[in-house]
Amino acid sequence: MSRQRDTGTDDERVRVRPSKRGSRPRTKQRPQHEDAVEARVLAVDRGRYALLTEDGVRLVAMKARELGRGARNAVVVGDRVGVVGDTSGTPDTLARIVRVEERVTALRRSAEDSEAAGVERVIVANADRLLIVTALADPPPRPRMVDRCLVAAYDAGMQPVLVLTKADLADPGPFLAQYAALEVPAVATAVVDGEVQGLDAVREIVTGHDSVLVGHSGVGKSTLINALVPGAGRATGIVNEVTGRGRHTSSSAVALELPGGGWAIDTPGVRSFGLAHVGPDDLLRGFPDLAAVTAECPRGCDHEAGARECELDAWVERGDAGPAGEARLDSFRRLLSARSASALDHAP
Repeated sequence: MSRQRDTGTDDERVRVRPSKRGSRPRTKQRPQHEDAVEARVLAVDRGRYALLTEDGVRLVAMKARELGRGARNAVVVGDRVGVVGDTSGTPDTLARIVRVEERVTALRRSAEDSEAAGVERVIVANADRLLIVTALADPPPRPRMVDRCLVAAYDAGMQPVLVLTKADLADPGPFLAQYAALEVPAVATAVVDGEVQGLDAVREIVTGHDSVLVGHSGVGKSTLINALVPGAGRATGIVNEVTGRGRHTSSSAVALELPGGGWAIDTPGVRSFGLAHVGPDDLLRGFPDLAAVTAECPRGCDHEAGARECELDAWVERGDAGPAGEARLDSFRRLLSARSASALDHAP
């Protein structure tokens, strides 16, 4: 009886079991797609990706199966990708995304709903500025939501900017005082007779940059986008008089090209901004005024409320924190507690 020999040895005693799949070699090597066209992701909708190539061609693509599934392998607005197939942009044609370039920045959030709590999701890639849009009234501002966005911006390596809308209804001074120590750029806007006052200041901030706009529904984010990008047509909504919350008017993120250069990335109205993916050290980056103080804390201090000899408490008690210091410390500790609880709930 003949014996099959191992291809790597001449020893006749070595038997090789025939493969049921034939002699086709198994490999994990993937094609390099060196001919792939470079493009930017402008929008994502139910498995279809709106792209803009470097040559200015707009096309629609699907994601290649080899890129994988799930949140960790998601292709998001702002991603730079390689595309093959029909890249003509002709209607009813479909290209294929075969490569995602390394991200420079990634704006992330953790889901907080019961089904996917703690799951980290990238919202936007490769943006360099985060415009945190909040109304000064109708609906009232939510400082802790702003704090969460600031932490997300520092975690992503993005420059945060506060955009305070409806300044005709309330003085922005008291709200801005809470963030004076952070030295975060801020601009106030108001709509008067159908015109957005303060728009030039916002335009100067975003021109030449890839800027993400985030904020609760009803704060005027879509109104601001429509003013920055004529013809954008982002739907605007009203605030519920009972709940004080706005109706979601944007269903998905979309990148819109600014007339003077750069991109404005509109996002759906955000009801929460989970931070379970952010570590304690990352959290302190969102509060540089507090981080400087913690250098004097004893080794191993967790900075939680009641922590023994925590320098943050002494900082407030001495009056060195200023009028907004106690509120800043409260916001930090609330975020720290929320992050810790989330980490415990979803630990493997």
